[in-house]
Amino acid sequence: MSALSFLQDRSDVVVLCFSIANPNSLSHVKSMWYPEIKHFCPRAPVILVGCQLDLRYADLDAVNRARRPLARPIKANEILPPEKGREVAKEMGVPYYETSVVAQFGIKDVFDNAIRAALISRRHLQFWKSHLRDVQRPLLQAPFLPPKPPPPVITIPSPPSITEEHQGRLLEDPLCADVLLILQENQKLFAHKVYLATASSKFYDLFLVDVKTEEKKQAGLEPPPRATSFDMCESSDEENKVKIRPCISDGTLIGADSDSVLKIGEGGRVYSSLGRAFVSISKEEIQDPVTLISRVMTVVHMDPTVLFRPFQVVMRYLYTGQLDENEKDLMHIAHIAELLEVFDLRMMVANILNNEAFMNQEITKAFHVRRSNRVKECLAKGTFSDVVFKLDDGSVDAHKPLLISSCDWMAAMFGGTFVESSTEKVLLPNCSSSSMQAVLEYLYTGRFSARAELDTMELIVLANRLCLPHLVALTELHTVNVLKEASAAGSDIDGDVLLYLEMAQFHCANQLSEWCLHHICTNYNSVCRKFPRDMRTKSAEIQQYFERHRWPPVWFLKEDDHFQRAQRERERHERERHKRDRQNKKSIWSRPSSSSPSPSSSSSII
Repeated sequence: MSALSFLQDRSDVVVLCFSIANPNSLSHVKSMWYPEIKHFCPRAPVILVGCQLDLRYADLDAVNRARRPLARPIKANEILPPEKGREVAKEMGVPYYETSVVAQFGIKDVFDNAIRAALISRRHLQFWKSHLRDVQRPLLQAPFLPPKPPPPVITIPSPPSITEEHQGRLLEDPLCADVLLILQENQKLFAHKVYLATASSKFYDLFLVDVKTEEKKQAGLEPPPRATSFDMCESSDEENKVKIRPCISDGTLIGADSDSVLKIGEGGRVYSSLGRAFVSISKEEIQDPVTLISRVMTVVHMDPTVLFRPFQVVMRYLYTGQLDENEKDLMHIAHIAELLEVFDLRMMVANILNNEAFMNQEITKAFHVRRSNRVKECLAKGTFSDVVFKLDDGSVDAHKPLLISSCDWMAAMFGGTFVESSTEKVLLPNCSSSSMQAVLEYLYTGRFSARAELDTMELIVLANRLCLPHLVALTELHTVNVLKEASAAGSDIDGDVLLYLEMAQFHCANQLSEWCLHHICTNYNSVCRKFPRDMRTKSAEIQQYFERHRWPPVWFLKEDDHFQRAQRERERHERERHKRDRQNKKSIWSRPSSSSPSPSSSSSII
């Protein structure tokens, strides 16, 4: 016996539900449930309700993962559009509504109209009750507009591996070395000017004098003074400042001979302010330890008191900013640090001797902050540069050691058998100076800085060309932020987004491409109206993506159009009904009474 047999002649209204994610449930409504309802409850009105409306716009993969393994997975082609349910409701002659418990939509509409259906049915049986006359028909349900999908979040991958490892390896395997340091007993150590100069004020002064000796000699001027940036703990960013214990020193080394001078080149002179760390400096033809090719290097003879093993430790600190706590010969290390005026290293040695090695972490942070600022200064001025990049709109000076330690692409180019490894000029076509400057600053400091003249798409192309995914992600984030700011200011960015989409897909900027696709999908109608030709020329794959993810979706637009037409039709019927009612009332009051005698008849009787 059916469960509906118990409700025979007891039901005021029957709500018949099906799932829009299960086509079989809709077919059962028409073939099984509706005939049974009409058999057992012939007078009860029926309302057809489609449930689980939220599945039309939900992430089915996430839904299926949550339903496993108890339920059958839902497929996208099984989701029923609204017109399917409306067609079945029209065949049965009943109203149709859709609901979603998750979105809290349509539940009140179903219950309100169930009550109205029951009152309309009761009005036919109890027509004498005047309060039921105003209930004419069920209310219309406005279509449900799915929420706008949130824009994709630009995720920044983890930065490249710690550069200290690459810098220490560069000291052991001195690619592109331009300095030869000779210690006692003719022990040799190859190094790089830019690393030594940005870590030690003594090396900075020495190499800067070496670079400008000839022009200063011709001009008859004094050697250039020490850069002021070496005498303070500077930082361009307030948040990057690291406070450490100050070291009081006037920069003068004990025992320096005021009359001593250093031999530089062909008779050049450097005053004794450089101290006694160096004996002589000259330019010589030296065989490269890696490529075995002879080239000009700066040869520096160190003071005899500088021992080889402690000096190696000092050199590693100048490259990496780190000092091992278990290091021996700490007093010799402190002596060399005093000669080179590397006061941070001297302070780290003191901390280790005082069992306060934990404080060296802050000193290392301060070291990297200062080095970053000094490297930026060298990049801006081209100081100690050993390679020039020839670009479309000019040239940019760079430093091979810094590029090798921060970019595998550059390390392969300068450290391999390529022509660029032995030349001072490298041609980079299809690249501008602003983009190359941004790439160099990123490679030198690890930070991305936007410039007003920077073409972000060109920078993405160059970063992708140099195999720098972290810089690509940073540039994508900057591009998206610029587009958002322009849109918030009232600018039309649809044309720019279309252009960015095409270039981002071609140059593997996947996150920027996803953001552009989201913007076009959520503004699909306006973009198509303004750029119809560009939208038609998109690939078939992109067109299918637009159809699947466009907002508002196609089914909503159809439902909204149907709702507007039904609402206008109902308003037209209401106006006609009110017009007929007014005409009927007017005809009733204007009709003459048959019982009242006419004036002519009364006068004739009289």
